[in-house]
Amino acid sequence: MRVAIAILNWNGKALLEKFLPDVVRHSQGIADVYVIDNNSTDDSLEFLASAFGSVRVIKNMDNYGFARGYNEGFKCIEADYYVLLNSDVEVTENWIQPVIALMDSDPEIAACQPKILNYKIRDEFEYAGAGGGFIDKWGYPFCRGRMFDSYEKDRGQYNDTREIFWASGACLFIRSRMFAETGGFDEDFFAHMEEIDLCWRIRNMGFKIRYCAESTVYHVGAGTLARMNPRKTYYNFRNNLLLICKNHASEYFYLKLFLRACMDGLAGIKFIFSGEMPHFLAILRAHAGFYSLFFKMLNKRKSIQKHTKKYATSCVYRGSIVWEYFVKGKRKFSDLNKDLF
Repeated sequence: MRVAIAILNWNGKALLEKFLPDVVRHSQGIADVYVIDNNSTDDSLEFLASAFGSVRVIKNMDNYGFARGYNEGFKCIEADYYVLLNSDVEVTENWIQPVIALMDSDPEIAACQPKILNYKIRDEFEYAGAGGGFIDKWGYPFCRGRMFDSYEKDRGQYNDTREIFWASGACLFIRSRMFAETGGFDEDFFAHMEEIDLCWRIRNMGFKIRYCAESTVYHVGAGTLARMNPRKTYYNFRNNLLLICKNHASEYFYLKLFLRACMDGLAGIKFIFSGEMPHFLAILRAHAGFYSLFFKMLNKRKSIQKHTKKYATSCVYRGSIVWEYFVKGKRKFSDLNKDLF
């Protein structure tokens, strides 16, 4: 089969019961379905064996997290295209074909994502990916349809096919060859933003990332960690610095890192005044974690630069999303200055 759908699972029997039937139904004759299990301790595996004999199960030896979990699982899967699908995603009829057709049409398209809407609020864009991912000049990620915790209603404003900076790991289509050539996900990330890092590396190699609105899925979101969980705050702040360290252009590189650290400090102060000390402490731990990995990331950066064709500049907002959102009150992608893209 040319297409392999891979669902990473860890103690997610309830989600598999709810969402796997539609995945199987809407992929018949189109894709093989795999569940990569991160050493679950619930009865996920027993459930799969009894209820979904057609689904192929790959058993990891431990809970490797998102990054290593997929890296290990893909060693056992042969296909032209991988579809990384969160276990809490509801797929729809004809969700695979438009994306594969788009990628088949251009061999330089390395990865793609569909439109991702909120499972609970069906006409609203969802946090993880929405209408396609972008970053600003400071490395802060955001999406069409979602900026920080503001979500747009889906009124067809993003019913297009276009270039984006990064595609969401909640539903990521990627050429298996490209996944292998890049070395896959960076396992130092463990979870959160590893798909942004992967897409940034791909774009620096000269390949394209696309958004395809002809395909739609619905994501529950926060299936592993709630968005306001301090552990997620830790990974988001630490991993954001890691991906900048690895992938940002050489120009003003160290200055950018220093200024980003200062901006994170302001975020920490905001958490203090909001009475959210666990999140402030999470930022401190995130920076400690980043500095402990700093020289390792610099070595990775040198290795990545050997394959860098041109540093990606398209789909980067040459302003500050933090300033636009928190100071100027801009809540929608369409509110941003188009001349700064």
